[in-house]
Amino acid sequence: MIIAGGHTRSVLWIELLSDYFAPEINQRLKSNNIPYTISWTEAYGGSVAKLGGMLEAIEEGLVDMGFVATVFDASKMPLQNVSYMVPFGSSDARVVTKAVMELEREIPAMAESWHQNNMRLLSGAAVDNYDLYTTFPVKSLDDLRGRKILAPGPAANWVRGTGAVGVSGTLATYYNDLKTGVADGALTLASGCYSLRLHEVVKYMTKVDLGAHFAGGVAINLDTWKTFPPVVQKIFEEVSHDFTTLLADTTQMRGELAIKKMIQEGLILSYFSEKERQRWADSIPNTASVWSETHELRGLPARSIVKSYINKLKNFGVILPRDWSQE
Repeated sequence: MIIAGGHTRSVLWIELLSDYFAPEINQRLKSNNIPYTISWTEAYGGSVAKLGGMLEAIEEGLVDMGFVATVFDASKMPLQNVSYMVPFGSSDARVVTKAVMELEREIPAMAESWHQNNMRLLSGAAVDNYDLYTTFPVKSLDDLRGRKILAPGPAANWVRGTGAVGVSGTLATYYNDLKTGVADGALTLASGCYSLRLHEVVKYMTKVDLGAHFAGGVAINLDTWKTFPPVVQKIFEEVSHDFTTLLADTTQMRGELAIKKMIQEGLILSYFSEKERQRWADSIPNTASVWSETHELRGLPARSIVKSYINKLKNFGVILPRDWSQE
């Protein structure tokens, strides 16, 4: 089997795919006396499919399985981006992972979006909390006026209405964009910031708690899946469940550790007041409303998915500064 990813091993889910998922499958096949073994060919860092191209690579059978970053496949996998329509949610990757994976199990349209692309979701992944990293100090929302802020995919909506200018980008381009002045800051993750050394080109971090967000998952080609005997499918399901938990726990831990390390290396940390955080939440358009209306016209239950996701966050004790399902 070919297992692939557009990211390199510097990204946690690829590291754990290689170090945990692949060897654990064979270990459990062996320990359960199941007479099969997987000969893995690992193809990470875009060697087979670039970031944003994994969906098509798995769908077409160029690879058997890999990590699909649904945040970059919003046109084909819109429902999986529900968390990005609900900013200022939970800052805990474990909570977001649990909430979205429950939706995946409970709402048929979620699973069907994978099946329509000839895939089956095995494991889900949330990234750690989004905060603001800048080349200039930020004390209030007013300090963002006229500044160019990098944000990936749907996260660009979080900049609209703040007075800042949203600049599209990915972690792969952030370092040079910030170093050369293409942008003045970025909405990004502590883990990504630290692993790519972005704190070498930004001096300030402002804790805003825009939330952890569901970024995608490990998926397998449906045709490949159907060739597995039931006992092998069961092993894949068990390892996938444990992988989801391990990834969420490690993501949360590394995000918190990355902040501590960057502060030790000179990053200056400040906190938005609740008043300024509320101002930010109130200033941006309700993209969940527009998103829901757009996809309801396509026959997708987007509005109920937003409500269900928000209710799950509330059940986990999350207090939202704004109810994105009410407008």
